Amino acid sequence: MAKLYFKYGAMGSSKTAQALITKFNYEERGMRVWLIKPATDNRDGEMILRSRIGLAQDCTPISADQSILRLFKDEHSECDVIISDECQFFTPEQVNEMRAIVDEYNIPVLCFGLRTDFLTKLFPGSMRLFEVADSIAEIKTICKCGSKATVNARISEDGKVVTKGSQVMLGGNDAYIAMCHRCYIEEIKKGNN
Repeated sequence: MAKLYFKYGAMGSSKTAQALITKFNYEERGMRVWLIKPATDNRDGEMILRSRIGLAQDCTPISADQSILRLFKDEHSECDVIISDECQFFTPEQVNEMRAIVDEYNIPVLCFGLRTDFLTKLFPGSMRLFEVADSIAEIKTICKCGSKATVNARISEDGKVVTKGSQVMLGGNDAYIAMCHRCYIEEIKKGNN
């Protein structure tokens, strides 16, 4: 029986690398993988999924107004598995469509992404995955203090924690630091916002 998986972690926890390694593992066994990401994530090119350690693969970018279910039926119904990265940027409706693919076509869907934004608020796509996924697993990383990092702190150009702005702002190590909640609050209390 296929399942909908949500594997989440803070920035720098190797989510994309794990997604690409998982793709390799399926393909090594002769299985067809449909690799997708929201078109919102265009940092490394529209049709490229790239990890911080340098792994990269072509993928299908999907905009917020596109139907994942329709694309699956029209172009990718022969796949054996769907792997999604940056799934926090999918709409709740698109997450529902991935759920429908699992239920109606018995195709496993593995979603990798962030749980929360820089203000510790759930992304809409992540919220829906927490509500409907069959399996939820955290991919852990650590804060500079050695504790488990759970916050994706947005930082300014001068390295200070930012507490205002839009929920979506693409960036990597130049714009975000994974922190434990204690360090995040300490930085805010210092007035570094």
